[in-house]
Amino acid sequence: MSVDEPNEIRERQLRILEALLFASAEPLSLPEMAPYLGQGPDVRSLVDELQTRYASRGINLVRRGDRWAFRTAEDLGFLLRREEQETRPLSRAALETLAIIAYHQPSTRAEIEEIRGVATGKGTLDLLMEAGWVRMRGRRRTPGRPVTYGTTEAFLDHFGLERLSDLPGLDELKGSGLLSSQIPASMQIPLPFDGSLRDDEDPIDPDDDGDSERAEDE
Repeated sequence: MSVDEPNEIRERQLRILEALLFASAEPLSLPEMAPYLGQGPDVRSLVDELQTRYASRGINLVRRGDRWAFRTAEDLGFLLRREEQETRPLSRAALETLAIIAYHQPSTRAEIEEIRGVATGKGTLDLLMEAGWVRMRGRRRTPGRPVTYGTTEAFLDHFGLERLSDLPGLDELKGSGLLSSQIPASMQIPLPFDGSLRDDEDPIDPDDDGDSERAEDE
């Protein structure tokens, strides 16, 4: 092996990663990228190097949960807004439900309704799941075995978050007008749990669409 060969191999691996990430419609995880790179590459090291190379460009390599994707640099996003397809905005009920799930997950439908103070319409959770932002996590080990809901990596990607801990804090929410400045001083934003399952959750059956829970609640 020549002195330059290791560098040539690494450059080829970087080019392969670059091509994979450009071609993929969805963010990719390290295990998904590894098979394309040959035997024994340090995939995370390669991703970190590629991220550094693109840090000052018009597109950046960003992390979304445990996955990676190329996205327009934040300071240039305004240039592409006119190219975005117009979409119907979420209703207030859907926005509130999404926020509750994001901050309080894993949440059951009953817990969402308790926080909102009103019943959650049948279509609200379905709409959020169809958008790909909410998923059924499991079933709570309580009477009725209610479904628990959590956010997805698509939620992180859409809202430009690397991880759930990047969600806005209490001061940021108040500053944006999403929370009243007159809220009690003791109010705290909870720490969401986005692991696979908590101790009080059981895995959900792949064929389970949550209909049994909705039928019981209606």
